[in-house]
Amino acid sequence: MTGTRARATPSITPSARPARASARGVLAPALACLALGLGGAAAAGETAARPAGCRDVPPGADLQALIDAAAEGEALCLAPGRYAGPLRIGHRVVLWAPPEAILYSSGEGTTLRIEGDRAALLGLTIDGSGARFDLLDAALHVQAREVRVEGVTIRNAVFGILVERSERVVLRGNQVIGDPTQTLGLRGDSIRLWETRDSVVEENLVRDGRDVVVWYSPRNRIARNTVERSRYGTHLMYSSDVAIEGNRFLGNVTGVFVMYSRGVELRDNVVADSAGAAGIGLGAKESGNLRVVGNQFLHNTVGIYLDTSPLYPEDRNLFEDNSFRFGEVGVVFHSSEERNSFRGNRFADNQDPVRVEGGGDALGVEWRGNAFDDYAGYDLDGDGIGDVAYELRSLSSELIGEVPALAFFRGTQALALAEAIGRIVPIFEPKLLLVDPTPRVAQR
Repeated sequence: MTGTRARATPSITPSARPARASARGVLAPALACLALGLGGAAAAGETAARPAGCRDVPPGADLQALIDAAAEGEALCLAPGRYAGPLRIGHRVVLWAPPEAILYSSGEGTTLRIEGDRAALLGLTIDGSGARFDLLDAALHVQAREVRVEGVTIRNAVFGILVERSERVVLRGNQVIGDPTQTLGLRGDSIRLWETRDSVVEENLVRDGRDVVVWYSPRNRIARNTVERSRYGTHLMYSSDVAIEGNRFLGNVTGVFVMYSRGVELRDNVVADSAGAAGIGLGAKESGNLRVVGNQFLHNTVGIYLDTSPLYPEDRNLFEDNSFRFGEVGVVFHSSEERNSFRGNRFADNQDPVRVEGGGDALGVEWRGNAFDDYAGYDLDGDGIGDVAYELRSLSSELIGEVPALAFFRGTQALALAEAIGRIVPIFEPKLLLVDPTPRVAQR
């Protein structure tokens, strides 16, 4: 008996691989739903406590005049009802409202702008915005320092919350709901940070938008949010030292994509159902010093996709204690990547644990203590570590890596037969893709 995948099941039949894929298709959605409680986000949409000494504002009042006349630090509390936009908060004012207080758009431009340092928007429903993508018409636009936006509900807007050239902003417990009838390209970003630093985006619910964007924005924290049915759950670009923790990214095209960034940490997130031909749980392009720890990658077309990451010779990436289940591929390398470490991860119920595009291999990657469900070695001393190395060889994956169009035939008898030939006939033995010298096995 050996640890090589190619020789693990010499009695394989051409129908074995398609049967496994069929079971995955039936069981994966249910098991992915069971995992949603792991690292779940807190409930969004809860209104913050009413500030003490708040001045009551009735519906129909000239709200802009009241805001402009308010003293520094004064709080205005809106009664349930409708209020006309657009509005601008230009100094330190607290605006509080229950969800039944609705600020509605005039049909043009941005509905509410916050440009005063240390202002706060607590509660309130913002309904609508203008329709100009080129002018970034939004429900809420923030450009100030130390602003708090908590418990706000946004609907029917092109862009949801835009934060630009700001510092120490808190977006907490908000709901940003897009229009599911629009194609992804015709929706605006749900939340966008642009040249914004030292800020927090946490416990928000984002649904049916385009992207949650963090661009040119270092030292931010994205935590305990739920992002559903969007294009990018979170898209980082030129944004280093960002923490992405405890979020749920469900049913998006891509869960998280990190581009041209360093020092990003992804910890304890659930990334599920990034499906379709472009479905990726986590993508990284030219990014280094990533720490990807304790995440659940479930029922994604590709769990992790690495493209020239890390870029700089002094950088490394660590992937530790993650689960890759019910996907087509656990990890895809765009080419033969180096300076990546995979330690203590679990690969189970995937069509392939690892694939390398362009005919490369993953021999330059450090593999230690990972658990592979197709490991055919043994553990005679019962210490939970296989006594022989795990080696991955897959003729069908090698063929798809060289000719991606062959992926169309995955799950068919043709590729299953090619896989069987690679296992049985030595002359067709596929090349070695990776070696884990200390694979983990299940305790007896």
